[in-house]
Amino acid sequence: MTEAHYDTIADGYARWWGPVIRPTAEALLDHLDPPRGGGASGARVLDIGTGTGTLAIAALARWPSVRVTGIDVSAGMLTLAARSARDHLPGSAVDRFERRVADAAALPFAADTFDAALSSFVLQLVDSRAAVLREVRRVLKPGAPFAWVTWLRGEAQFEPDRIVNEVLDDAGFDPPEPEPRTGDPASPAAAAAAMRRAGFRDVRATAGELEHHWDARGYLEFYSQFDEASLFDELEAAEREDLLGRMLARLSGLDDAALTLRLPVVYVAGRAT
Repeated sequence: MTEAHYDTIADGYARWWGPVIRPTAEALLDHLDPPRGGGASGARVLDIGTGTGTLAIAALARWPSVRVTGIDVSAGMLTLAARSARDHLPGSAVDRFERRVADAAALPFAADTFDAALSSFVLQLVDSRAAVLREVRRVLKPGAPFAWVTWLRGEAQFEPDRIVNEVLDDAGFDPPEPEPRTGDPASPAAAAAAMRRAGFRDVRATAGELEHHWDARGYLEFYSQFDEASLFDELEAAEREDLLGRMLARLSGLDDAALTLRLPVVYVAGRAT
């Protein structure tokens, strides 16, 4: 996906998808040793693919002396990160949050710059995870920790997704094609092995699960206003309302378990050599 794509979806991402992944992203900090070093100015932490700033803001709140540099390919996402930091952090902490447009595979920093690094739900999207991991190791000081979280490969289908696609099909629309998930690690062991090949030691990888409960109407708003917004935007008002009504009727018959999204994730942590 291009920088322009992320600029376009930034507002919707912050509203609809950010709250879904936030608890799982913030839990990454439990897998990262507290950053040390940096002298009187505080330890420097790199957030790779900071997006709307969720993880960076959580790190600044947890460790009051650190300075976080968040990089992202999308200037639109970084604008939202700055706004979110102002909304959720005191002024002194906002001043410790630097944001830069940059490619994770070509970081604009000298070797041995950072005292720690972290990343949430980004390393499945990059063209070469191996190249990004090598770049992260390059800019970390020897012994500095790096922790990241991403999806694990899985085949389970979310029942609400199946239902809305079935309604689209019944109404004569082509349901959206599933996006290929080639960037998801196959297992915790595979994620850990990639870290070791990139030059990290003391590597550990832990399987986890994202869990998010929708109600029928909330899921349908997410689906129609963000996930498949372009499809619904093209419909006439009456056609859109008819589809939404059919979907809501079907979704309302699901129990709490079926409306709970569960996706496998992996937390990976290690130290630069």
